[in-house]
Amino acid sequence: MKRSDRLYALIEILKDGRLHRAEDMAKRLDVSIRTIYRDMDVLAASGIPIEGERGLGYTARAAITLPPLNLTEAELEALHLGLAVVGEGGDETLRGAAKALSEKIDAVLPADLSSAPQSFGFATGPFADAARGFRHMPGFRAAIRARQKLRIKRDDAAAPETIRPLKLDYWGRVWTCVAWNEDLSDFMTCRIDRIETLQPLPGLFVDEPGKRLSDFEARDT
Repeated sequence: MKRSDRLYALIEILKDGRLHRAEDMAKRLDVSIRTIYRDMDVLAASGIPIEGERGLGYTARAAITLPPLNLTEAELEALHLGLAVVGEGGDETLRGAAKALSEKIDAVLPADLSSAPQSFGFATGPFADAARGFRHMPGFRAAIRARQKLRIKRDDAAAPETIRPLKLDYWGRVWTCVAWNEDLSDFMTCRIDRIETLQPLPGLFVDEPGKRLSDFEARDT
């Protein structure tokens, strides 16, 4: 498993808000405890809101308050997304302005003295390529609203796949889509930045027992 995939798997484990021991995560991912410790350091340095320490366990939280404004999670995501897009653009002046704005936002976020400073505005480290997926966001959003099947090609899949997109999630600067995979006859969670091509298919899909978002969410309860 590539390191970026392992880090994403750790995010998936931690985002339930529970405390997870490094030993348990190491067994689950078939790596050493020392590797988990290093991965936790990388996630924290990348801006993932990790809480915990070695020997006790780790969890993750999502900060969504920006004094003096109270932001919804979607509003905070939109703010980050806009800064990230501008920061990845070719205009040097705008890149500098976006970084400066990001630093100003960082300065007024609630201080968390128990962890190292976290960068808000830009993906870093193993998630720096997440901006690649921004171009597919309109297509996914439109397909979810219209209940339209998509034909996608992931960079880690051998062939294109037909999916029913059900929900977009955002966690730790990584956008994912929960979908029903027609080729695998199972649910999947795919990273948007790993999508190489996306093609809307003609016709709409309807809810079928076992293939709905509620069925996916019921599997984790």
